[in-house]
Amino acid sequence: MPTDAPPPDGPAPVEVAPRARPAYAAPARLWRALDRHRPPGVDVVDRAWRSPVRGPWLTSVLGAVLLATLPLVIVTGLLDWIAYGPRFDQAFPRDVGWLHPPVFDWPTRPAWLFRLTQGLHVTLGIVLVPVVLAKLWSVVPKLFAWPPARSVAQVLERLSLLLLVGGILFQSVTGLLNVQYAYLFGFDFYTAHWYGAWIFTAALVTHVAIKLPRMVTALRGPGFARTPVGRTAPEPADPDGLVARRPGPATMSRRGVLALAGGGALLLAALTVGQSVDALRRTALLLPRSRRVDDGPTGFPVNRTAAAAGVTADRTGPGWRLSLRAGDRTVTLDRAGLLALPQHTATLPIACVEGWSTSQTWTGVRLRDLAALVGAADPAAARVRSLERSGLFHRATLHGGQVTDPDALLALRVNGVDLSPDHGFPARVVVPALPGVHCTKWVEEIVFDG
Repeated sequence: MPTDAPPPDGPAPVEVAPRARPAYAAPARLWRALDRHRPPGVDVVDRAWRSPVRGPWLTSVLGAVLLATLPLVIVTGLLDWIAYGPRFDQAFPRDVGWLHPPVFDWPTRPAWLFRLTQGLHVTLGIVLVPVVLAKLWSVVPKLFAWPPARSVAQVLERLSLLLLVGGILFQSVTGLLNVQYAYLFGFDFYTAHWYGAWIFTAALVTHVAIKLPRMVTALRGPGFARTPVGRTAPEPADPDGLVARRPGPATMSRRGVLALAGGGALLLAALTVGQSVDALRRTALLLPRSRRVDDGPTGFPVNRTAAAAGVTADRTGPGWRLSLRAGDRTVTLDRAGLLALPQHTATLPIACVEGWSTSQTWTGVRLRDLAALVGAADPAAARVRSLERSGLFHRATLHGGQVTDPDALLALRVNGVDLSPDHGFPARVVVPALPGVHCTKWVEEIVFDG
């Protein structure tokens, strides 16, 4: 970002006409008292913001970009929560009280639906970081303004601004740490991210309702994007206090600020998009867990290895059995018995909450065929249990549409070879558009409910 201090031997700063001090609204006595008793150093801080590129136009351009993209991050986050199946009490957090949005059974078509929603949610959250930082830089003087308000309406505006700034920083930092599996915070990520998102959304809606008219006015005014550094001058004084009172010489044009933020966003996109596009997998340098393990048929990424899950070779070897149940009927099959059943092959994606995804070719037995073996021709749900005995996702419930989808599989092979231990050998669930954590690995039991 352009510096707020002029070069030591630079030209003298330009004095901007002092902005008219707004009238005090009720309770006027309180605001006047605050203005008279200014905290030590507040005037020094106020004079420190000297960049001439700050102003309503730059802030509005950056705000317009975020206004067009942040709702997409919010909506995809809500859709991903619904995809986890809150009807079966397996979305996190589970108990959300009156913040429970309308839910529906997550569809299986298109097969790449969850790959799209989760990929957009995480990728956009990463790509927008430079834009968010530029926007915060453009409004940072407002965070130190004194008095903090001159009316009750300004109190609401400043409160929404603080919640907006705090909310987006909290969501961005915890989200990035989650992508990297760096749980440095001492709280549950899912719960904190959920409630943090609602606080941020409420602050965003409030802030937009207050500031949208001024943003539109600023964008309709004279543009500044084509002004070179040598002719960059501050905008006229504004009532919001974005324009510096005593601006120094420009070290970067407004076009340069936008190019810096946009270039940073494009760089992050280039280093992130490979997590969702198999052909670009090696470019996902910021997300090492989304890169291929090797070039073999089972070299695609995994989140949880067999060793981490405590699934050992003696439990997945010749003695392994799959139990199928529906009502009072039970069928037990070994792997040879499963391989003897009609096999189906489908190319389906696996998409994980951290944003990475991969599309592979899976072969196995259709789940609806397994249901038919125990007389469940049209099951309402299927409860799948893993050999893994702990962890949030050692079991999952699928709704009826997911069980009966023609490509829903208990996969035994991938890309023409047996599943590797880390990919769920001897058998794993793979269902179109299902979150990856619910594509249960090391399956030992499936119970079909009528």
